[in-house]
Amino acid sequence: MIDRYTLPEMGKIWTDEHRLSLWLKIEIAACEGWAKLGKIPGEAVEVIREKASFTWERVQALEEVTQHDVLAFLTNVAENVGDEAKYIHLGLTSSDVLDTALSLQMVEATDLLLAKMESLEEVLRRRALEQRDTLMMGRTHGIHAEPITLGLKFALWYDEIGRQKRRLVWAKEEIRVGKISGAVGTFANVDPQVEAHVCQVLNLKPALISTQILQRDRHAYYVTTLAGIASSLDKMATEIRNLQRTDVHEVEEAFSKGQKGSSAMPHKKNPITPERICGMARVVRANAQVALENVALWHERDISHSSAERMILPDSTLALDYMLHKMTQLIDRLQVFPEQMQINIDKGLGLIFSQRVMLALVAKGVSRENAYALVQRNALEAWNTKEQFQSLIRKDSGIREYLSAEEISSLFDYAYHTKHVKDIFERLGLV
Repeated sequence: MIDRYTLPEMGKIWTDEHRLSLWLKIEIAACEGWAKLGKIPGEAVEVIREKASFTWERVQALEEVTQHDVLAFLTNVAENVGDEAKYIHLGLTSSDVLDTALSLQMVEATDLLLAKMESLEEVLRRRALEQRDTLMMGRTHGIHAEPITLGLKFALWYDEIGRQKRRLVWAKEEIRVGKISGAVGTFANVDPQVEAHVCQVLNLKPALISTQILQRDRHAYYVTTLAGIASSLDKMATEIRNLQRTDVHEVEEAFSKGQKGSSAMPHKKNPITPERICGMARVVRANAQVALENVALWHERDISHSSAERMILPDSTLALDYMLHKMTQLIDRLQVFPEQMQINIDKGLGLIFSQRVMLALVAKGVSRENAYALVQRNALEAWNTKEQFQSLIRKDSGIREYLSAEEISSLFDYAYHTKHVKDIFERLGLV
């Protein structure tokens, strides 16, 4: 089930009506550019501005005959403008309009995505500060390592989303270009000043050079950036799924009143939102591969890229828009269980302090190799016997030769592992 919330904003950008409305803006701007050069009467431009219009239904009907979308559009506009329509599309090729409009759509879509990323960033910031000192087990290879805090986990994600946001800003600049350079990009039938005017009106940069189309390395960079953001969300969602597992149960997706987790098992509370995010990330990453395939085209242009782009660009931006929305909700409402976190820490029998014991022995003059061996034999025995690691350390004469009972006790202190958390938060600007 996918929320309909995206349709009024992101969905509208990719509608046929909106796409054609951008075509019309480009055509009118091109006429203005020609008029500035004295090639089109100013009065004709006034008429074009006043009368130029289309209906999607009429364009569709004409396209059934022409089998060409831009020609169908131009025919419908000409029907409404009259004789002055002869100045419309002067010297242009279809891709001048198509590619410039597509850039506008991608810029509009990016602005919505950036706003969503800022919302997620703010929620991560708030949860990081809220959970800054909430002790939990850090895991490497899925195995207990040393303690961290939940706030550090949120802070890590906050920093990553910030990086991804900056990358998306760069990708927006890569695609914020237009081209009005004619059939093969030589400006043979259209003056470069017309392109400059169109791009200025639309807040785009003229491509320094093009063929019949804007080069698709730009679009590939854009979609791979979206895939990178989706992968960061996938990473976050995967972690939440793991932490919600019954045998871990340190966090949990909010479960609303009346919600059902399983048709067969009434006890189930499944991590459906993070699972959904993980699945959608696969789609966005797959679309990035298509965008990369679109870079290599025949000579000055073929159209093997355009059919794919009509799918991957709307689908990728819509999917990521939805994923960002759901991740923001998920983090905002995420249930946290500090007591369970402590229970899980205690399952480790104190073994999380093994490195500190080893370092204390090294500080007493024991070689690192020997210190490692002394600590490891007690760690392995703790795993096998389930006796507390500190108890075994206290009984080991090889260790007691260097460390007193009081010194051993002082090594088993959780605060040791979290003493620089505040410093990390300050480095991130999370104060």
